[in-house]
Amino acid sequence: MIEAFKRKVLSGEWINRDEALRLSETSDKEVLYQAAGEIRDKMCGRHFDTCSIVNARSGRCSENCKWCAQSAVFKTHVENYELIDAHTCIELALKNAEYGVSKFSFVTSGKALSDRNIDKICDYARQIRKRTPMHLCASMGLLNEVQLSRLKEAGISRYHCNLESSPRFFPGLCSTHTMEDKIATIRAAQTVGMDVCSGGIIGMGETTEDRIDLALTLRELHIKSIPINILNPIPGTPLENATALSDDEILTSIALFRFIHPCAYLRFAGGRLLIQHLERRAIDAGINAAIVGDMLTTLGSKVLEDMHKIKEAGFHL
Repeated sequence: MIEAFKRKVLSGEWINRDEALRLSETSDKEVLYQAAGEIRDKMCGRHFDTCSIVNARSGRCSENCKWCAQSAVFKTHVENYELIDAHTCIELALKNAEYGVSKFSFVTSGKALSDRNIDKICDYARQIRKRTPMHLCASMGLLNEVQLSRLKEAGISRYHCNLESSPRFFPGLCSTHTMEDKIATIRAAQTVGMDVCSGGIIGMGETTEDRIDLALTLRELHIKSIPINILNPIPGTPLENATALSDDEILTSIALFRFIHPCAYLRFAGGRLLIQHLERRAIDAGINAAIVGDMLTTLGSKVLEDMHKIKEAGFHL
């Protein structure tokens, strides 16, 4: 079965929901992971994409996303500030460029960044673009076409907006905005000519079917950069006592995403410290991208260490 579905994907066909479910139920997990890695190698090559992020606005978020340390609804003791200063932001971008990181993303808390702060970020972006060829990305909430166009004109070529989970499961995670709101933002970014990065978080209590439905929804939206976050339970959030996923659940999820998205960048993202022991196996199961350096409100991994691991695994940047 695994070999047949692998051949189907390599021939340019898509697997459907039922086929993905059958793959998830296989007892031959190692064979599944190996097949996913072969799909990645044949469809994407041994290229590895890297990006780094800056927490450009922290805390004070009005939304009630159950996983998030930045929500003002929960008591998480996260640092609060309105907007990072220009010097700190620009120097961080330039340092990442020196390390060979290919993309730099401005990430802000809140339902949507204000027009005033969008103006400031656009100024930061123009200064960075003058000094480095690094590609710029942004994750600033539920923006409209006019706002997204301003970002694009300033040199920000990719917009990030995670769907987080399946259409069925998401309403139980957040009630202050909808998945339809997120999809509208994604389509607006695509309309103005931006690439889109969108993925989700696994380990929030969802089922295997939910993870498959998330992957299929992203495929419908033609997403080519997909962060796969592992929930890092934050004290003070409603998910602080969430049960950790097993190693096989994590690796199976990655492999299924690779079968469903044979040509995408599947990206290590939040929660990497929780799976350090699995990193090489996760790469073998289909990962070919990563957010390097520190994450938003939890520690990530150091950039130079990441670059070494990527090369050691036989990839080039």
